[in-house]
Amino acid sequence: MSQLSHADAAQLLYREALLLDSLDLEAWLELFTKDCVFWMPAWRDDGTQTEDPEAELSLIYYRGRRNLADRIQRIRSGFSVASAVMPRVSHMIGNVIAEPAGEGMARVNSTFIVNVHDVRSNRSHAYFGRYEHELRHEDGAWKISRKVIRLLNDRVPTMLDIYGI
Repeated sequence: MSQLSHADAAQLLYREALLLDSLDLEAWLELFTKDCVFWMPAWRDDGTQTEDPEAELSLIYYRGRRNLADRIQRIRSGFSVASAVMPRVSHMIGNVIAEPAGEGMARVNSTFIVNVHDVRSNRSHAYFGRYEHELRHEDGAWKISRKVIRLLNDRVPTMLDIYGI
């Protein structure tokens, strides 16, 4: 079992960002384990985010790659009003810190800024915050088993979706 190097951790996050930016959502989905968690907690108050996606409000919450695949299918179907005209997105990842988390596991923390341009309204905005990735070495590759998106914006001017955050 190979250890996850800092460079490899950063490369995985950069690849994930590029796949989202290019809206290659099917390839992006392949970065995740079958039992993955994709979660963006809501704010309970000005300084505290929710802690339990099963019992508290979340901005985004998907358990399992199948549920992410269902979201991608809806985005691609043309039936999602929010995704009828896809926005232009650009993810910037920084401050990547990787650490082992047990045999075949790693935790990677990073910061992000995502610039989003809504073509329909001709408006641009930026989201910023921190990512917490948990990775698992599976089938000879590092996969995302858990992704927590800690959004730090006070205001969200448009809908949030998997490709724009």
